[in-house]
Order: sequence, then C-alpha cells, then structure tokens
Amino acid sequence: MTTGARLWPVTLEHGRLRLRPLRRRDLTVWNDVQLRNRDWLRPWEATSPDGGTPPSFVQMVSGLRRQAREGRAVPLVIEVDGRLAGQVTVSLIAWGAFRSGSVGYWIDRAVAGQGHVPCAVALVVDHCFEVGLNRVEVNIRPENAPSLAVVRKLGLREEGLRRGLLHIDGAWRDHLSFAVTAQEVPEGLHTRLHARAPDAPGPHPDAPAEG
Repeated sequence: MTTGARLWPVTLEHGRLRLRPLRRRDLTVWNDVQLRNRDWLRPWEATSPDGGTPPSFVQMVSGLRRQAREGRAVPLVIEVDGRLAGQVTVSLIAWGAFRSGSVGYWIDRAVAGQGHVPCAVALVVDHCFEVGLNRVEVNIRPENAPSLAVVRKLGLREEGLRRGLLHIDGAWRDHLSFAVTAQEVPEGLHTRLHARAPDAPGPHPDAPAEG
C-alpha cells in the first residue's frame, strides 16, 4: 500500500466528534445544513473567478473522492452527536520532497463556539502526519476572527500575509497563512490542543468557514 493510499478512507473520533468520509447520500442533510447557514457561510466561501456555475453536490463529492483515492485530498464530514455539522478537507496534497497539504473547513452555526473545529483540524492533521505528510497549512482571511481563533488555539505558526491568494465571496482576497510541521508537534497536535489552557483569552474557537 502506498503512502497516499493510507490517507483515505479514514474515520477519526473524539468525544462527541466524528470525522468520516463525505458520501453522495449526504446530499439531503448537507443541503439542509448549507441552506440554514447560507448567510453565515457566504462571506468565507470560495467562488469562481470567471463567474461559472459551482459544481453540484454530486460533482463535488465525486471530484473530492477521486482526489482522495489519488492521495491528493482528505475530504471528511464533521459529525457532532451523530449529526452532520460541517466539513474539514485537506487539499492540495503533494508528496515527493514536498509532503504538504492545506486544510479548509466549515461548521454549522448551531454548534459553533463549542470547540469542534479545533479538535477536527487537530485530528486530521495528526492523521496526515502519521501517514507521511510533513507540513500542513491553514489560510485565513484577516477579517475572519473566529477562524483566526482556531489556529491560535491550536498554536499554529503564522507565516505572513499572502496577497490575493483565493477567490472568496466574489473577489480575490488576501489571507494570513499559518502552518505546522510534524517536527513541531512530536506529541501530536490533538494532544497539544488538549494540553493547552482551556480558558485562554480570545474569541470562541470555532469558525464559520475558510477556504
């Protein structure tokens, strides 16, 4: 089995939280959560620079699962108490001498502010490190205070501002880049998360979405 093949499919769990592969049969529930959170998610969602129609749910799932089978992505649903509540995806995975990927996520507003996103990110980053990635980054718009709280709670290292990095909400947006390497968290990011002071100052550590 190749290193890439061991990335996915995978199921990761901690307490009320469960991460499992995104499936076509999630369509109805996924659409319901997206509809209820439309205004909550829109300012942080990726858009097409040419104004093209975004892919359907089935097309999105098919594309992500194909990338996952090729070792280029880890698309996972976030479940809280057994109910679909969001998504966390590691994308842009490259192997060889690079061995890096980028994490994006979104969460249902109904369960935001409960620490689920930091835990989900920590679980999936640890999984990526366990199968051979060396570096994972998260790119966040400077205006997205809840998402910035996620990476700060996780203790990710800030690497600077990347101009016009992603097309978000209809325009090219600057992003702050944060990263962590396997060498920085030999104990695991999830272990470090739960070892940090739970009453650290800052906004609630859950984010609506980030590309």
